Amino acid sequence: MIAKLTGRVDTLEADRCVIDVGGVGYLVFASTRTLAALPRPPAFAQVLIETQVREDAIALYGFLDAAEREWFRMLTAVQGVGARLALHILSAFSPRELAVAIRGGDAKALTRAQGVGARLATRLVSELKNRAEALEIPAGGESALAPSPAFSKLEEDAVSVLINLGYRRGEAAPVLREVLQRLGPEAPLEDAIRACLRELAPKEMRK
Repeated sequence: MIAKLTGRVDTLEADRCVIDVGGVGYLVFASTRTLAALPRPPAFAQVLIETQVREDAIALYGFLDAAEREWFRMLTAVQGVGARLALHILSAFSPRELAVAIRGGDAKALTRAQGVGARLATRLVSELKNRAEALEIPAGGESALAPSPAFSKLEEDAVSVLINLGYRRGEAAPVLREVLQRLGPEAPLEDAIRACLRELAPKEMRK
């Protein structure tokens, strides 16, 4: 089983990347948080790997830290949560945000993740609460760990496009939120992208 990859980032896409290790390109699926934190190609990066073997394929899932990988394992152990849905949840919540939501029984917060309905959110809380409570609480205390607002589908789609264009999630997301406050939450994706690109461009290029 592959447990870790260290190599050059070859390509970055909305839900996956390719890591070139000695001339062999490994397709790795990951959360948008992990993908946004990776350096731009062709820089070197190291990702932890969870390998899933099925009858028809071997799939690699990548994580920047052990906490995210552990939550991936915990989430996919819940009935109805496959690898793709687990990555959607980890895109919406960091590991410590998940711990706070589940420890607090906040099923409603979990429904902000793409693909998570009320019934599944309740199941996640029920099945993972004991395991979440057994995890070490990160420094800073739970008051600092309240879940941040999850992205809507429009926001996730827009951020994915901006990441593919070379921007980091950390710089693109705040600009997108400001743009959507002006344009409204129902703005066409193309209009939101164009407005973000104008804001993200160097000042001398905006004239």
